Amino acid sequence: MPPIELIAIDLDGTLLSTDEQISQSNIDAINRARNAGITILVCTGRGLGESSRAMKAIDQRDPVMVAGGSIIADPITGRTIHRFTMKQEVVAQAAQLFHESKCPALVMKDPAEIGYDYLVVHSDDEHPIHPITQWWFDDHQLKVEYANEVHHDPHPEHTVRVGIVAPSSISNPISKKLTELMGDQAWLYDFPCVTPRGHRGDTVHVLELFAARINKWAAISWYLEEHNIDPVRVAAIGDQANDVPMIESAGIGIAMGNAIAEVQSHAEFITASNDDDGVAHAINAIVSGDLCALKV
Repeated sequence: MPPIELIAIDLDGTLLSTDEQISQSNIDAINRARNAGITILVCTGRGLGESSRAMKAIDQRDPVMVAGGSIIADPITGRTIHRFTMKQEVVAQAAQLFHESKCPALVMKDPAEIGYDYLVVHSDDEHPIHPITQWWFDDHQLKVEYANEVHHDPHPEHTVRVGIVAPSSISNPISKKLTELMGDQAWLYDFPCVTPRGHRGDTVHVLELFAARINKWAAISWYLEEHNIDPVRVAAIGDQANDVPMIESAGIGIAMGNAIAEVQSHAEFITASNDDDGVAHAINAIVSGDLCALKV
């Protein structure tokens, strides 16, 4: 097997523990990989502002694939290196479906260009945002603007994602409708979102819609082409549905012990859970060349 030159690592459920911390073992393993000449790329569904604490914890200096792979950003300067934007008509169609279910559309922006992270489109009926969305905005000190309709968006050219946060009983039917409506015009995920500690009640999902064929592996592929790196020399570590493209496309795909079944079925190896330093175990196995230490 060719030596690994790059390791792509997801954040939530992977590098981050259940309480959103990064263990010292994971930090040490990342530094060990860097010292061995391996590039570390963080690939997350979060925006750059939502990832800043984690980036500081691991002293990330290489580019970060954020917003589900739709933005490749410099974690030091905050500058956008490359991005994949959405067509306004796709955003409008999705927002209409969201509003029919009384959910505001959460339109993610490229903050490096316009100075704010989200445009919340709540329709003329002013559908309230979910309490978990408000907690997320406040906890990460995100800059948010508001509009009644998509056509009021002053910066449609800077949209990289549109979605909702809602109970799965609402998000699942919308996902089905969007899939039927959009076909291959967009890329869609619908999975459990990060919730405040002690959250009880309904399972709350984040439904995310991206431009066609844009995902974490699309961002990684862009980076590989820019740096002339063969995909076979890439290892990817993740746990959730939005990690599947990079898990199945990388030379070595590693699922977390807490990963959903779909991810584990596409992975070549399985490491420990995110609460048991699974990333550290995976990186140490890669650096030492002893991948047999991981489950097959």
